[in-house]
Amino acid sequence: MAITTLLVANRGEIACRIFRTCRDLGITTVAVYSDADADALHVREADLAVRLPGAAPADTYLRGDLVVAAARAAGADAVHPGYGFLSENAAFAAAVQDAGLVWVGPPVKAIELMASKTRAKELMAGAGVPLLAPVDPATAGPDDLPLLLKAAAGGGGRGMRIVRELDALPGELLAAAAEAASAFGDGEVFAEPYVERGRHVEVQVMADAHDTVWALGTRDCSLQRRHQKVIEEAPAPGLDEALRTRLHEAAVAAARAVGYRGAGTVEFLVSAEGRPYFLEMNTRLQVEHPVTEAVFGLDLVTLQLRVAEGEPLPSPEPPQPSGHAVEARLYAEDPARDWQPQTGALLTLEVPEGPGLRLDTGYTGGDTIGVHYDPMIAKVIAHAPTRTEAVRLLARALERARVHGPVTNRDLLVRSLRHPDFAAARLDTGFYDRHLADLTAPGADRDPATAALAATLAEAVRGPEAVRGAEAVRPTRPGGPAPARFGAWRNVPSQPQRKRYRSEPDGTEHEVAYRTPRTGTPEPYETTGTRVLTVTPDRVTLEVDGVARHFAITAHADRVHVDAADASYTFTALPRFTDPATHTVPGSLLAPMPGTVVRLAEGLAAGVTVEAGQPLIWLEAMKMEHRILAPASGTLTALHAAPGHQVEVGALLAVVQEGPAATPVPVPVPEETA
Repeated sequence: MAITTLLVANRGEIACRIFRTCRDLGITTVAVYSDADADALHVREADLAVRLPGAAPADTYLRGDLVVAAARAAGADAVHPGYGFLSENAAFAAAVQDAGLVWVGPPVKAIELMASKTRAKELMAGAGVPLLAPVDPATAGPDDLPLLLKAAAGGGGRGMRIVRELDALPGELLAAAAEAASAFGDGEVFAEPYVERGRHVEVQVMADAHDTVWALGTRDCSLQRRHQKVIEEAPAPGLDEALRTRLHEAAVAAARAVGYRGAGTVEFLVSAEGRPYFLEMNTRLQVEHPVTEAVFGLDLVTLQLRVAEGEPLPSPEPPQPSGHAVEARLYAEDPARDWQPQTGALLTLEVPEGPGLRLDTGYTGGDTIGVHYDPMIAKVIAHAPTRTEAVRLLARALERARVHGPVTNRDLLVRSLRHPDFAAARLDTGFYDRHLADLTAPGADRDPATAALAATLAEAVRGPEAVRGAEAVRPTRPGGPAPARFGAWRNVPSQPQRKRYRSEPDGTEHEVAYRTPRTGTPEPYETTGTRVLTVTPDRVTLEVDGVARHFAITAHADRVHVDAADASYTFTALPRFTDPATHTVPGSLLAPMPGTVVRLAEGLAAGVTVEAGQPLIWLEAMKMEHRILAPASGTLTALHAAPGHQVEVGALLAVVQEGPAATPVPVPVPEETA
């Protein structure tokens, strides 16, 4: 059956990516959207769109009945699930087919067999796929540590915890189960040995209904934060041919064992000694599929659609791979502050275009990053003849990108790609455990005496002659930020002027001095080795120690974004005098992001004593749980949080008055182990 109208049961980047292929194939596209996504890019790009009332995933994108009804209402004849949400939900796949629609995914039985990681491991053992032995948390002892707790359903790092102390096991089980239930509607959690310095290596498979199964090479996805992938590449570097062959054969065996059709991924953990262990099979398209597409010259979504229509794969064997591809996930998050998700207006998103570069995103400049969904902004992919060239191309593209708005992990990505361990392919899942502090240190790859100061000065010297009669900023889209200009220019311009700025997000303060002579071109004051060459409303060229440097400048409200050739900076203009009302009571626990309070430590109430570092409040934001810890040992003097409360960033949750520690509040544990 030829597909004419396709509904994508998803949002954001993956919906936009599937729509792109549909346009190339002449297929009409249908989007579904929550109230929070009413003006999202995937809605704007679709030919048709159907509203799912509500904002939370449980009320919208996880409601299979509403999605099927939307497909019928729009006249769709097929449904593609994307990844996440309902993509690995066998009941949803069955409901789609029961409605007479084409399901662009594997057979329902294959999804059922692989939906539970515990059942999947039993099946793989019968197929001869290498496995890690499971561990019963109820009987785990010191010799079983460290343990990895994992959600039996779903993926993406939700519900995963590493346990290194037996005393922590009950609490971590509870937290993992709660997160899994929230993300997938299934709180089942299992445990297995945690392999130190293991590599996450996976094999892309593609199968049709005519007994052809392709193993499309390997991918390395070892660089992860919170068990979610950050940088992926294909092929996985440093594997000998025997190991590659074994991984390919195991992946094909896994696919054949469940009668698989369509695109899927078989994931393995490879120990430091080179032994592979089956982790899971994802019965869907992966986030990192573009690196495989680049290396094999394929469009995996096109193949998915053709297989769903009953067509065979083009040949018995896959095409030959060529070159190397690397993908980086750009997240709205602050890696230096426990990977806290960030929200707000994405004012500018511009990534360089060129041979070998690809951008997959669900946002454009002017969109808003909300609190309800994953904080990934975009994926940037580079493909080149060699790994060294691909890594260099990707790092440079990210460095030159203009990303204004919430704090992102862009600097971390660039530094990671240029880290000696990454360059030498010394990869394992503990990369960020070892290197995060160095990679997020302020100015880790910059000379603050020149670059940051010059960037600050570039904004400060935009004098009245430069901006008079011209807008400093035009909003990227209607309803965007209003034009803004900086500086309180004095009536005696020839006298020295001073401005103070705070660098975001590290908080470093800079003060710059300049004066504007009769020529009208501002000149640095008390800044040796620096002079102004040209000034326009959005661009300044400085000569710094004999080298001309260009700075693109964009102002939004009280913030200014300065993009140089080798770095980008965000500054907040500081007032001449501080406002004492901005100070909070010592020991205040403030919400680090907008979210929902999901639970409190057992017995938590004003007057109880707590210990420094003790988890007190659990906040859910962007599909992840975040713990609010006691800043010091002492007494909880105020508690303003309660389960179910919606809080904004900076909201006062509680106050801890530092003092001698007494018996702390107990941490909640599962009822069966209490």
